Amino acid sequence: MTLAPNAWHDGQRPGVPRAHDAAHVSLLDLDPDLGALLEERRRTAARADLLVRVLRLARGNWAGGELGPANPGHVGLLLLDGAIAREVVLADSISTELLGPGDLIRPWSPTRMVPLLRQHVRWQVLAETRLAVLNRAFGVALSRYPEVNSMLLDRLSGRAERLATTKAIAQLNSVERRLLALFWHLAEDWGRMTAEGIVIPLTLSHRLLGELVGARRPTVSTALAKLSTDGKLVRRSDDSWLLADEPDATLAPVAARIILHRRRLLAGPPPKNGQVGVLVPGDSPIQG
Repeated sequence: MTLAPNAWHDGQRPGVPRAHDAAHVSLLDLDPDLGALLEERRRTAARADLLVRVLRLARGNWAGGELGPANPGHVGLLLLDGAIAREVVLADSISTELLGPGDLIRPWSPTRMVPLLRQHVRWQVLAETRLAVLNRAFGVALSRYPEVNSMLLDRLSGRAERLATTKAIAQLNSVERRLLALFWHLAEDWGRMTAEGIVIPLTLSHRLLGELVGARRPTVSTALAKLSTDGKLVRRSDDSWLLADEPDATLAPVAARIILHRRRLLAGPPPKNGQVGVLVPGDSPIQG
């Protein structure tokens, strides 16, 4: 996948970072939305204090955990533009997460254990990407601006919500519905309104789409052909995608028909005397 049209590759060795021309740049100049909760006076101070280095990644494989200018003691890496795929490889299956501008990532961990399933993570830079390195010095300065920290945490929360939505999409009961739902989901972050409909400027291969919706490539190709014939999802000449119809009515909320499960996180002995919980000292009974 790349951003369409593909005009960014400059011959640099794939996945190799290079420093931005400026040694340090104000994070709020690069991503003004992070200062949304700041009063004007504090915003001015934060612009001067919250300084970051900017790195560029060329398209190709990326060993994220081996990034020289960053380490597990840093806050993380903030995507400023471009696109990165985080691939989780398990046996003969790959599950992919698309990351774009505004996403906060930590491709390394000081406490990561050996996974029992033996899955491993791969990173692919899909279009030339700029990353802001939120290093230890940035973390110290960030402690003085909890408003900006709250916005960074909101970015992590948003990413988790997108992952949960993608998981729900992968459980829809036909690949056509999954693909249509996926593209409407992508349109929330990547879409551009045009006279024809919503254009998503991502050149997504059939294989990558299969990794996103949990389907094999031949099945994805068949489903895309049907959606194109129906005029719901069309691949354009520049390899971007056009959503030319309204959102699928079958994706509307149907909460009234969903039966809630009785869940229990950990196995244990059955409750005594019909009790469903134990009151902890200091708690108050729930009324009503």
